[in-house]
Amino acid sequence: MELHKESAFKIRDQIAKKEISARETVSYFLERIRKCEPKLSAFMSVYEESALAQADNIDKKIKSGENAGLLAGVPVAVKDNMCIKGEKTTCSSKILENYTGVYNATVVDKLREAGAVIIGKTNMDEFAMGSSTENSAFKITRNPWNTQHIPGGSSGGSAVSVSAGMVPVSLGSDTGGSIRQPASCCSVVGLKPTYGRVSRYGLVAFASSLDQIGTFSKDARDSALLLQAISGYDRKDSTSVDKPVTDYSAALESKKDLKGLKIGLPKEYFIPGMDQDVENSVREAIKSLEKLGATTVEISLPHTQYAVAVYYIIAPSEASANLARYDSVKYGYREQNTSDLLDTYRKSRGKAFGPEVKRRIMLGTYALSSGYYDAYYLKAQKVRTLIKNDFDEAFKQVDAIASPTVPAPAFKIGEKTGDPLQMYLSDV
Repeated sequence: MELHKESAFKIRDQIAKKEISARETVSYFLERIRKCEPKLSAFMSVYEESALAQADNIDKKIKSGENAGLLAGVPVAVKDNMCIKGEKTTCSSKILENYTGVYNATVVDKLREAGAVIIGKTNMDEFAMGSSTENSAFKITRNPWNTQHIPGGSSGGSAVSVSAGMVPVSLGSDTGGSIRQPASCCSVVGLKPTYGRVSRYGLVAFASSLDQIGTFSKDARDSALLLQAISGYDRKDSTSVDKPVTDYSAALESKKDLKGLKIGLPKEYFIPGMDQDVENSVREAIKSLEKLGATTVEISLPHTQYAVAVYYIIAPSEASANLARYDSVKYGYREQNTSDLLDTYRKSRGKAFGPEVKRRIMLGTYALSSGYYDAYYLKAQKVRTLIKNDFDEAFKQVDAIASPTVPAPAFKIGEKTGDPLQMYLSDV
């Protein structure tokens, strides 16, 4: 039995047909985590006892003929910036090292309603700020294909958990590539859904106009299954979109080829300096799409050159505002040897936030400061609109856009930590 090689779809069907029990499935993956975790450091927490209890409940439902749910018995890992009541939610930061969730994120409730078994929380760049999962305050997650290399970030733990077969599927969050980039580095499928499709209630905020919860899986079918389970309107999230949830799996099943599909290839995304193996791989994938009946056409996204600069004004600005709540008074780490309230703020935040988080808070605070707001944040928002308009125009011509995810393969651990600007450019 090699369940770690199977899709979530197949595992779910085997459990439903009683070919294997949910308990046996969860036990298998718990053992797989025990085997792989010492080398890869993908998990922050593993819920062995509660996961087995969830599995037993699924087995009882199946035995009694009840509908056990869309993901009945499938183990799922969740990035450690999504709240689970009674469990730690650290965001891989010392400031939240001992914080215990007091409510469930909406996606957690939806997973449980669908019969999924939440098996643990995964490691990440602190507060989702990073491209390599080297910025965790607790451990560095390693790429399962070569443990000397980064898995990508910030959702590196979630990507590795699927890539190494420790779970069939997982959830991550994506602000500026934090699902798509580690999915690319770890050779799994990563999906950042449309903003508003999945509720962000219970997701610890980084940059509120960009953050989104999405999926990691071995194949597109599993992505469709997991997205269907977590999607839908949520009145607790003011940015949630009130539209019906499509049966994404059925949509995949109904189309056997890609005839009639027009795919755009942005000329700005295929540029000198890209790693040759990356470009060759993407070109081969595009040829496969063409063999399936799709047609390709060159398109232009002329404001692409400004995207990274715009992102590194908007995201840190919103992070600066969101992270102001960590004052070490209501919850989180508090330095004891202080003289007054301001000293408590300074010492607690200074000690408990890591270098990358401090860097982005300072960038954002500067961009939002009096006299600079119009010059930086407001101008960045205007250019963001131009970038969005590029895509709106492109989608008048094409149905989809194909491009590389990152310009180079996963780099070695430690290779770019001394040069934050080079790390930022990997978000391009």
